[in-house]
Amino acid sequence: MVRTGATLTDESLVGQPITLTNCDREPIHIPGSIQPYGFLLCLDPRTHRVVQASANTDQLLGLPAETLIGRDLTFLFHEERLQELSTQWFTLDENQRLQGVRLDQLASQPYFKLIQHRFDDLLWLEFEPVQDLTAGPLDMPSLNEALGQMLGATSVKEFCQHAVRQVSNITGFDRVMLYRFAEDESGEVVAEACRPDMEPFLGLHYPATDIPQQARAMYLRNWLRFIADVNYAAVPLVPVRTPSTGRPPDMTYATLRSVSPIHVEYLKNMGVQASMSISLIQDGKLWGLLMCHHESPRLISYELRDLCQFIGKTFSSLLKSKEQAEVFAYQLRLRETQARLFALMAELPDFRRALYEHTPTVLDAFACGGVAVCFDGERALLGATPTPAQLDELITWLHTNVPEEVFYTSSYARHNPAGVQIRAVASGILAISLDRQHRDYIIWFRPEVLQQVTWAGKQQKQEENRNGEIVLSPRQSFAAWSQSVENTSEAWRPIEIEAAQELRLRIADMRLKMFSEMETRAAVLSRLNTELERSNEELDSFAYVASHDLKEPLRGIHNYSLFLLEDYADKLDEEGVEKLRTLIRLSQRMENLIESLLQLSRVGRVETELRPVSVQAVLAEVTDILQVRLRETNTTLLVEGELPVVLADEVRLREVLNNLLTNAMRYNDKPDRYVWVGVAPEGLLSPRGPVPAKFRTLYVRDNGIGIDPKHHESIFRIFKRLHGPNKYGGGTGAGLAIVKKMIEKMGGQIWVDSITGQGSTFYFSVPIPD
Repeated sequence: MVRTGATLTDESLVGQPITLTNCDREPIHIPGSIQPYGFLLCLDPRTHRVVQASANTDQLLGLPAETLIGRDLTFLFHEERLQELSTQWFTLDENQRLQGVRLDQLASQPYFKLIQHRFDDLLWLEFEPVQDLTAGPLDMPSLNEALGQMLGATSVKEFCQHAVRQVSNITGFDRVMLYRFAEDESGEVVAEACRPDMEPFLGLHYPATDIPQQARAMYLRNWLRFIADVNYAAVPLVPVRTPSTGRPPDMTYATLRSVSPIHVEYLKNMGVQASMSISLIQDGKLWGLLMCHHESPRLISYELRDLCQFIGKTFSSLLKSKEQAEVFAYQLRLRETQARLFALMAELPDFRRALYEHTPTVLDAFACGGVAVCFDGERALLGATPTPAQLDELITWLHTNVPEEVFYTSSYARHNPAGVQIRAVASGILAISLDRQHRDYIIWFRPEVLQQVTWAGKQQKQEENRNGEIVLSPRQSFAAWSQSVENTSEAWRPIEIEAAQELRLRIADMRLKMFSEMETRAAVLSRLNTELERSNEELDSFAYVASHDLKEPLRGIHNYSLFLLEDYADKLDEEGVEKLRTLIRLSQRMENLIESLLQLSRVGRVETELRPVSVQAVLAEVTDILQVRLRETNTTLLVEGELPVVLADEVRLREVLNNLLTNAMRYNDKPDRYVWVGVAPEGLLSPRGPVPAKFRTLYVRDNGIGIDPKHHESIFRIFKRLHGPNKYGGGTGAGLAIVKKMIEKMGGQIWVDSITGQGSTFYFSVPIPD
């Protein structure tokens, strides 16, 4: 539709056909006619004489309109009644004032409701006939309940639904809708009350062109519009133009004002026979409309219409507080999540991990599909995000084109055509810059919302030929159709943008604190490193003494005991021989303990070099070494599935498997012994929580004697044995402590799952190649 920018005072179109080029200029405020369910008299405010009258006075009063021009109202009222009315006229403005009257001079006429107001330098007297003078009683309990429900509504949606329900109860219209305007002036039905047999309109959208600009302007001035019967024949004013101005009078505030024939035809095409609309206004702008439709003619009394207008004005006055309460509730949820996140950041040693490794994460900060944390060369992706390569492109674009600390858009593709490729997960972007130089960002993503916008009928209005003239017709079909709005996500709310900025500032503060602490730590670490180097030197000296100075005399004690036993056994009694044997046995055990201690010390001091190693190949070597022992103990070794390639120290991995397999054979009292080796399923929880994704968990399981859960931690301590030194093949109790040390040096962890009498499963994690 072409809009020419004509104003509401453009009266050049009066009496002309409305076409596609001038529909927005239709002078709906000066129709020069009224609806026929009442009659109208316009008086000169100075002389109180009739200057215009509706042509139906002849039908309703038996007095032709032409005969009334120039007369005062003594043809309707006695002098005393007329004096009473005239005193009110001095205080009138555009706001309507209602009272009941009897036309004293026309006794045969019914009672009338007289609606008066003053506008456009005229006194407007509108008469609606009624059967008796008294209006129906105002249902105060129902009105009180209605207002209570509206006040108690906890959301805007609930608030809207209460409003339509109350208007429906008051008027009895077949359908009452609340129609809310969007920023582009299109609208959506957000609440509805209708007969059960009617097709619902809830959720339907209507284009902005359905309500021309001059109609919107009038809705802001006059809160209520009413059509009792769309098939009415418009009643012209006599004369149509006001004599003092030479133009039709401005009927903006007239109750009986005739409506646009275009709007009437629009309603007919919807099957609507009676209509009422109530403006909903916020901060001087048209927020929406309460729309009432009936499938047959329906005359609603002025009192009930006025009550509905009161509902509309009450709704408008409460609307801002309801919207603010809804925003506050969302803000409160957002703040609670943010406070928990900030608390985690303060508690954890590395606050960066709190952003994505614990609950809540930055993904929970807002309603979004995914988030990317790009920080100090590391990246963490949560939820639905672009691929790493696409993320690189996005960060490059941000670095090059966005100098602001906070950037947000609901359509990234409108800023960067390459955004079309990631619209499925990242049509909407909210990014905070943590360090532009190093390209540190946190970026939240919202997916494309293919807004299947359902419009009521075709969006374009059509032209049709009538009597050889091309005129505008409202849409002839109201079948719903969809229009896709591509490359667009749900918009970011101001409070979300504010919260993102607060998170950016909090991270900046914590980084400054961390840098300050790091400077202090540097001096401490330097001193500690010096002490550590000295301690390592002392430990090396201790290892030398232990391996040479301690082991040498111990070996002499052992050897001389053997000599005594061999050379002088016949000279000693049985008790003396037994004591020598005990001395030999204890010295041997002490040498084994010293050797285990040295081995544990060596594991801690020697650097570990990790390389890709085939667990399958290492296990094969260990199995070959243990082949004889497997046969002697009647042990069957079973490999479950394909064993992976891991990043490990091959020698230490061989020692780990050797130790675990040896223990599995040793601590088993079954005639048929079994040992299983395999890869644990992903998602297995260790005592510390989930195993990191870059690690693989292996297991060694047996059907042996099992371990009481109360000993699951102590078995990994040095020299800890659960049985006597001579039971289950002896041993120093250092094996599992050494295995634990080896696994931890490779970055992994080891734990056991076992119950007494039901076998044991030893799990250990090792890193895997990228």
